[in-house]
Order: sequence, then C-alpha cells, then structure tokens
Amino acid sequence: MTDEQPVPVGLSTASVWPLKAGTAFELAAELGYDGVEVMVWADPVSQDVTALRRLSRRTGVPVLSVHSPSLLITQRIWSPDPAVRLRMSVDAALELGARTVVVHPPFRWQRRYGDSFGDLVTELEASSGIEIAVENMFKVRPPGGAKNSRVSAFRPSIDPTDVGFRHYTLDLSHTAAAEMDALALAQRMGEGLTHVHLADGTGVPKDEHLVPGRGGQPCAELLEKLVSSGFAGQIVLEINTRHAVTAAQRVRDLAEALLFARFHLGQ
Repeated sequence: MTDEQPVPVGLSTASVWPLKAGTAFELAAELGYDGVEVMVWADPVSQDVTALRRLSRRTGVPVLSVHSPSLLITQRIWSPDPAVRLRMSVDAALELGARTVVVHPPFRWQRRYGDSFGDLVTELEASSGIEIAVENMFKVRPPGGAKNSRVSAFRPSIDPTDVGFRHYTLDLSHTAAAEMDALALAQRMGEGLTHVHLADGTGVPKDEHLVPGRGGQPCAELLEKLVSSGFAGQIVLEINTRHAVTAAQRVRDLAEALLFARFHLGQ
C-alpha cells in the first residue's frame, strides 16, 4: 500500500480544436480525465474565467492548468503586452483553482519583456503560489529559407534550461520538431519538471502533436521514468484531433491517448 496520490492526467482544450473549450470539459468528463488545461486563445470561453468556472462545476472537471496566450495568433488576447497577459493568466489560475500556468519563452522581438521575463516569473510565483512552468520550443523554417534552414524565434533559445527557471513544461511534440533528446531535456529540467505536454512526433520540423505511441518520441519511457523518480507534477494530453473525420474518431483518439498515459504511469 502507498499513500502517494496518482499523477493527474488532464486534457488540453487545444486537443479538441476547432471545437470550443466546453467540448473539452465534456469529453474529459465522459472519458475519465482528471481535469483540463485551458488554452487561452480565440475561443471566447477560454478567455472568460466565469464561463470556465461554470463549465468546471457543471461537468465536475477541475482546471489543472492555464496555458497563457503565448502563441503568435494570441498576441492580442487580453492585452498586447505579454507581461500583462502572463499576469492575467496567473490571476485566472488562482480564480479557477489551477496549480500551474504554462508559458512560452519570450519571442526574440519582445525585448523589454525578454529582459524582465525571469524576474517577472519569479515575482509572480512568489506572490501567487502558482507554478509558472516555462515550455521548451522548436526552431522553424524562415519564409523563403532553404529547405534545411531553421531559426529560433525565442529568446535566448528554444531550451528554457539555458536560462534556468524554477518550473518547466516538457512538450514532447516540441522535442520531436526540434530533434532534441526528450529524456536528456527532462534530466536537465530535474526537479523543476512539474508539467508534461504528452504528445508524439515523427521528427519533421513542425508541431504535430500526435497521439502518444504514433511517433518516435520516448513517451512511454518518459512516463515510466517519471513514476520511478516520484514525479509529483501533472500530465496533460495536448494532441491534434483537427483532422478527425467524425466525432467518434476524435473520441477514440482522446481515449487512446488517456489509456496510453494511464498504462505507462502504472494506473
């Protein structure tokens, strides 16, 4: 017998795109996920804390984490100032009872934000008690660039351990696109690894977010290593179902992803 609580397995609302956040809550409840991660983006519900709280109560599905609007397409959501967006994400997490805020490193052109990012993260964690888990990213092909050319849009790099933060998010679709060793990155993150975006990739230079087990990432090995090391963080399935032809296919993919995670977590 053990008193240790099982690692919670959540569903990102991004996993049902182009459907809305409400669908993610409903499917998480139906399939037996432990909670959701709210990706804050164009979906108005994802930006509305009151609406999210209502969804959580109606479905019985807690919000485990909030993904700050860090994508290129979300640069105007809540505020054009990335520091304000991060502060609002922390406020949303507090109001929703979430433990974690996921955030990307600053873009290279966000000089003022980049200069203050580390101090801002430290300040917000200290004042709120929320874990701000900085996510690993990947390089992209520049417009008109050579086939094999790749550049980083992030400052100072795609690897947050180059700077050093208290908490990290490890995204396995991103490690695939970056051709990074996911297990080595997890080791560098060490005890700071508190959040995992579980997905897969084949190694092509784009963000595939495949169902785990359908690509080449060490998804199973990572989960098993986390359990053996006493991981006390959260696992969130962030997979791409936008090509699902039917609702039933989307449900099957989300169910398969959850089964994979639970099996390799020993649940």
